[in-house]
Amino acid sequence: MEAAIWMCEDEHLDLSNVPVEYLDLKRVFSKSCFSSSASSLRLCYRFIARQYGQTPLTDVTQTAMDYIKKQTWTPAACHFTFHAYTSVSKASLGLADHRELGKMMNTIIFHTKMVDSLVEMLVETSDLSIFCFYSRAFEKMFQQCLELPSQSRYSISFPLLCTHFMSCTHELCPEERHHIGDRSLSLCNMFLDEMAKQARNLITDICTEQCTLSDQLLPKHCAKTISQAVNKKSKKQTGKKGEPEREKPGVESMRKNRLLVTKSIVGMTMYNQATQEIAKPSELLTSVRAYMTVLQSIENYVQIDITRVFNNVLLQQTQHLDSHGEPTITSLYTNWYLETLLRQVSNGHIAYFPAMKAFVNLPTENELTFNAEEYSDISEMRSLSELLGPYGMKFLSESLMWHISSQVAELKKLVVDNVEVLTQMRTSFDKPDHMAALFKRLTSVDSVLKRMTIIGVILSFRSLAQEALRDVLSCHIPFLVSSVEDFKDHIPRETDMKVAMNVYELSSAAGLPCEIDPALVVALSSQKSENISPEEEYKIACLLMVFVAVSMPTLASNVMSQYSPAIEGHCNNIHCLAKAINQIAAALFTIHKGSIEDRLKEFLALASSSLLKIGQETDKTTTRNRESVYLLLDMIVQESPFLTMDLLESCFPYVLLRNAYHAVYKQSVSSSA
Repeated sequence: MEAAIWMCEDEHLDLSNVPVEYLDLKRVFSKSCFSSSASSLRLCYRFIARQYGQTPLTDVTQTAMDYIKKQTWTPAACHFTFHAYTSVSKASLGLADHRELGKMMNTIIFHTKMVDSLVEMLVETSDLSIFCFYSRAFEKMFQQCLELPSQSRYSISFPLLCTHFMSCTHELCPEERHHIGDRSLSLCNMFLDEMAKQARNLITDICTEQCTLSDQLLPKHCAKTISQAVNKKSKKQTGKKGEPEREKPGVESMRKNRLLVTKSIVGMTMYNQATQEIAKPSELLTSVRAYMTVLQSIENYVQIDITRVFNNVLLQQTQHLDSHGEPTITSLYTNWYLETLLRQVSNGHIAYFPAMKAFVNLPTENELTFNAEEYSDISEMRSLSELLGPYGMKFLSESLMWHISSQVAELKKLVVDNVEVLTQMRTSFDKPDHMAALFKRLTSVDSVLKRMTIIGVILSFRSLAQEALRDVLSCHIPFLVSSVEDFKDHIPRETDMKVAMNVYELSSAAGLPCEIDPALVVALSSQKSENISPEEEYKIACLLMVFVAVSMPTLASNVMSQYSPAIEGHCNNIHCLAKAINQIAAALFTIHKGSIEDRLKEFLALASSSLLKIGQETDKTTTRNRESVYLLLDMIVQESPFLTMDLLESCFPYVLLRNAYHAVYKQSVSSSA
């Protein structure tokens, strides 16, 4: 303790003649910590210390004193008390001449204090309240302790030393107690805050390092290693001379200096708003799991409820904003998929491949900065579901439905512009000449098909997300998911629609497909206008289906409408019309309380009648991809829970579908050859 006191009082003196142990900070920090720990232990086990002091006082001390008195004093002096014998002037008994007596007197005093005044003895022997008056030096020593990695373990002694400050108060100056107490508390809070920051930075550094190690084990990094192994086996040296050899995972297993790097889970998304770049969901999930592993290991050493930490942090990330109003990974990924990936689909740079259940980049002049397949395949969507959870996936679905509702609102405007023509076409589908004349009067036909295709693309993406959510929940809560699925499958057809929608909403939250999409129903219900009667709204919904049905033949003239058996779809995404037509019809006629099955039968009759007409066309440009468009009818029926193949056979000969499949497969073989 002398070294610590000396450092405070003689901070600016010459250090050339100072003992080495006074300048060794490591010894000062460790001794301070051990002294505080020892004092705490003595107070904790004071009953043992008292017992230790009582035993010598009652037995050993009395015997030793009798022996020393006989050796030291004369028989006459033994009749006087020790105090009286030594109090007279020029007493013949001098303690300097009787060292054993002096040692015994000190021992008796020590044992007496151990019994009667243990706290005072601790203050006398290990008090460091002098630091109260040298706070600047005290803080400097604390910073030096944190900067030395081997001594940071002793930093806890500094907040403990703040408890000594009250020992420098005195009964005659009671007004000092409040001021010294405030200084003790403020210094203690500052030390604890700095220690917490240091621990946070250290844990963050460990987590970041673990994320880096986990990232090195991702499959994308093994391609170069495999390539080097293959080239080495074939004795091909394709690498440049002098190129450094790639380090393999594991070589970093050594101690490293601490880095003041702080990265949160949101920061690991690496979202760049300027370039619209973001980390793949699987990579982010790997990093989050690495963080969780590190924090779970810390729980073995520090009394922290890591489960509560995970719940507080990760549950906030499933919402649109966190508790501080900052964007979460849910909002970042939702915005990225909507504004970047799906927007590029609308621009014709990306197509949805049903065979792969993923969105794939198309060869274009301006290549995209990202590979859509790496963000939308089944493994990435499952990782996204793991990260966002059911709440986050629900927010994603609601955002998707908001975009669909805006497209439907525009479609209704186009229907209103052509309401008279569509009303006549609805009742004249069996009059080919009249239908042809009416069709020429329609406006914005391409816009209707394009907007319906966009809706189908969004619904296809949502279908991928729902399927991934179902797979994830089936792994985590299989019994609950199976119960919800059984409940949905056995709901009677005659059940009230409100009850059925509640069941569908429950099923949709679990990722199960439903005949009527509850999220789409809610989104489209908000479009009801007070200026339009329900009957007029129902009529517009019916005419919208008519508009789409009579516009389908124009798709045959598009070069990109060719069906590809390899992807089980069309490169311009018109195969997504099947999902759009079925789900939009189900939602609209659920809202307006119409018969979904009857309206889809009407749509099928109009569409089949319109498509049969292009079979009679002689213009090769108009019928360029006629067979590929025929297949849309089959897709619509297969996608619909309300239509059957028998109904399609009554409207459209199945032999035409069979010939269409044969033609597109034959064309794909010839083009690939």
